[in-house]
Amino acid sequence: MKNNLLKLSILAIATAASIPAFAAGEVGSGPNPYSDCGIGAALFKETAWAAATSNVTWDLGLTAITSATVSPETCTKRNIKAAMFIRDTYAQIVEDAARGNGEHLTAALEIFECSASKQHAAVNEVRSGMSNAVAKPGFNEQQHLEKAGQLFNIINDAARKNCSA
Repeated sequence: MKNNLLKLSILAIATAASIPAFAAGEVGSGPNPYSDCGIGAALFKETAWAAATSNVTWDLGLTAITSATVSPETCTKRNIKAAMFIRDTYAQIVEDAARGNGEHLTAALEIFECSASKQHAAVNEVRSGMSNAVAKPGFNEQQHLEKAGQLFNIINDAARKNCSA
């Protein structure tokens, strides 16, 4: 326990020290990491103070700060909703992808704003991406959140390639 706390503290300090290196654009142009990113933003979409409190309570805001500095585009409400949906319905989406259709995969693509007319190509891309991910050594040993994160990236990429206007 004490060793984990020490590791978390070191990671928090390292992340905080690296924030200026990742900052881009004008000051204040990115998302607020405490209210717009992380688990807090997902749980308290309309209440900034509750989102910030949750993020700080959860992991001292480390996840929220990291996502805001390294990949601020992940702080959009759509991506948070998609990430939570994929995390919660991972098994069903994987099953749908293996079949080539299904309500959970369709719902995930709809969260990424992929219209029904463009979903066929996106589904094929997701099937291919999942097939590649599952074939990689060590896939079965990954934790649920790692697998869900890979699936998020696969669906996001498929939607971006096939569903954008």
